Amino acid sequence: MSEVDSVARPADAVVSAWFRARRQIGEEDRGEIIATLHALLRHQARLGWWLDRHGRKDTHRNRLLAFLTLVERRTPDQMKRLFSGAKYAPSILTEAEHTLVVKLHGGTVDSPAMPEDVRLECPDWAAEALRRRFGAEFATEMAAMLTVPPLDLRVNTLKSTRETALRALRDIGLPAEPSAVAPSGIRVTARLSLGRLPGLKDGAIEIQDEGSQLVALLVAARPGDRVVDFCAGAGGKTLAIAAQMQNKGRIIACDVNEGRLKRCAERARRAGLQNAETRLLASETDRWVKRHKASFDRVLVDAPCSGTGTWRRNPDARWRSPQEQGVDNLAALQGRILASAARLVKPGGRLVYATCSLLAEENEDRVAAFLAAHPDFSVVPLAEVAPQLTGSAHPDYLSLTPARHDTDGFFAAVLQRAATPAPSEDEA
Repeated sequence: MSEVDSVARPADAVVSAWFRARRQIGEEDRGEIIATLHALLRHQARLGWWLDRHGRKDTHRNRLLAFLTLVERRTPDQMKRLFSGAKYAPSILTEAEHTLVVKLHGGTVDSPAMPEDVRLECPDWAAEALRRRFGAEFATEMAAMLTVPPLDLRVNTLKSTRETALRALRDIGLPAEPSAVAPSGIRVTARLSLGRLPGLKDGAIEIQDEGSQLVALLVAARPGDRVVDFCAGAGGKTLAIAAQMQNKGRIIACDVNEGRLKRCAERARRAGLQNAETRLLASETDRWVKRHKASFDRVLVDAPCSGTGTWRRNPDARWRSPQEQGVDNLAALQGRILASAARLVKPGGRLVYATCSLLAEENEDRVAAFLAAHPDFSVVPLAEVAPQLTGSAHPDYLSLTPARHDTDGFFAAVLQRAATPAPSEDEA
């Protein structure tokens, strides 16, 4: 827990590195450790509130004591046995720690005296913007963010079918069902070691939230198209789009992070993709963009963002405040990325802007600002692009939330460039 709080990396990356240095830990124990860590992060504000109420410092050990007592309902005697000081067990409780456990025993982690933001685990930096976004539904949406997400998979249609993958999962006793909307998606509701998943190692399936799959679907790439995934990261959407294209045409995964692109290339090889390649960019205005202006049928911009839509799946993200950049600075970066990537779109082609944010400042506001500055682009309504995607929280854009759709929070807007570019447009 201390490493997760102190290292400026996502919790999953920190935990993976921690486990690599401790290979003696078995799969079952690894699963329990990860589940406990995520549960602690989902209760962080409330546990801190209780510790403050009892005049205790919000240390990692005190937080664990409060969690085990208030959430897992361990008794003082059970806590003594658990904190035995034996090999691999936590050190023996101090007198002050035992007193804390006794005081907390019998209570619940939620209290009517808690401020709403604490009870809903909503950090200060995002509370006001999320209240504007959701209004009367704020509490419902934030409560959904505290639930444990299901495991969503995407079947690689170049190697398998959803029916085949479902049978393989059910054959090993996993409760697996087709995703509600995503045509190649599967939802698994059981907790399991990922090593048990048939098809994961050979690229027949990929782990991908259904919302992310739907964003890739909106790109509507066709076999033979030329496509750019401008902020590809490790390539989850790149792989989904390439499969849509039936391994025909060309998709280029771009990013400014070489490590993520190497991971993307490895996943592409495993998936059997022959139409995908990677391109390392120095920045959003890399010279490569200018050299390839107006060359692509589809361009996806999955922009870096505050990540508010991923809190359910990445509970540490809410406590990793974007204060270093600030939401305003993030929005400015998103605007620059979108404007630069738009240069790649050929006349009549489409630009898809997406984030995993729930904030209007990063979503609708960015699209409005882009359209005001680029009159040769216009919105393609969601009903036209994907009529099967009903129930979006926005009439024209894809807008998904955990409470309404049981996915991560995603936003996506499809923009089409006019067949004849505006004469005054600056392509520099």
